[in-house]
Amino acid sequence: MQELRNIFQQKFHRPAEAAASAPGRLEILGNHTDYNEGVVLSCAVTQRTAVALAANQSSRINLYDVRSNEYCSFDITKLHEKISPRWGAYPAGVISELQKRSLTIAGFDGVINSSVPLSAGMSSSAAFEIAVLFALMKLFQLDIAPAEAARIGQGVENNFMGLQSGLLDQFSSIFGVKDAFILSDFRTVEVVETAVMAPEASILVVNSMEKHNLVDSEYNQRRQACESAAAKLAARHVGVKTLRDVSSELLHSEKAILSDLEYRRALHVVSECERVRKAIELLKKNDLKAFGQLWWDSHESSRINFENSTPALDKIVELSHTLPGALGARLSGGGFGGITIHLVENSCIAAYREEISRRYCEYCKRMPETIICQPGAGAC
Repeated sequence: MQELRNIFQQKFHRPAEAAASAPGRLEILGNHTDYNEGVVLSCAVTQRTAVALAANQSSRINLYDVRSNEYCSFDITKLHEKISPRWGAYPAGVISELQKRSLTIAGFDGVINSSVPLSAGMSSSAAFEIAVLFALMKLFQLDIAPAEAARIGQGVENNFMGLQSGLLDQFSSIFGVKDAFILSDFRTVEVVETAVMAPEASILVVNSMEKHNLVDSEYNQRRQACESAAAKLAARHVGVKTLRDVSSELLHSEKAILSDLEYRRALHVVSECERVRKAIELLKKNDLKAFGQLWWDSHESSRINFENSTPALDKIVELSHTLPGALGARLSGGGFGGITIHLVENSCIAAYREEISRRYCEYCKRMPETIICQPGAGAC
């Protein structure tokens, strides 16, 4: 953080008055379950976005991003005008959400830096939103509860960026626990429990290098199909509000009232919630083999039922089945490109990393980015 403060001093010729950082996240299991009020197993990562700010006694927001070496400036009274570069829309969205809550924000200067991979499925946007929000809370002495902070970040995506996403990304970034997975319930909007993975394995992120932009993808259509299926089931079953309330048995028994597309989308969400609950029990037993199999099962459901995978993601997961030390692999995050996560025995991870990179490059002439990830602490 001191390095970022030094850059702020260089760019704006005065010291920063507030700073904060927020991590990216990995979705371990629970794909597209958050906006269905389901459960998700996730973790924050050690890759973070950091923001340093100082008030400037004007109505201007002046930002410098270290990674892109770009500047962005806009007026706090004109947040809905086109902002360039595009990344400036995220802090503008945070300010807009704060204004909706009658919280006063004045002009400020800021410097941003990040080690979270962009457009990959590790929630670089949520890390950015939450880092900006936490820095603004310090700068302007705003008292915002953590769960409400997550909703503010979600509001940026829903209302400012046009992505009808759930709370998973922001929730994981805020509530992440070092060296642990968190089990989040998105009906009660709380972390239910934490779980620690046995030390014999690690998580390897393999980035397909297919940049995904969820705003431009079919993400919103997936949500609409889930809500349509839930509405039809709710009309026949009093206890059903969302797909969270539907079991595999109930869904199968009512297959005839759903279109094929609705059924497959719902089946993915329902089975993902079931996999999350199984995963918690398996982690308690240190059963990494069965835990990893859930990852492969999850990816197969994404491929067939939710159709949010891609040929590149499928190829990486297919390769994982052939490599020594592999315990499981799946796409992670919204899908439509981005990353896969791999559960790998520690004794094999170096060779696994090298071999899957080589084979994937042979397949598509594109070298993947690989990162060994550890669960990290939440925003601060």
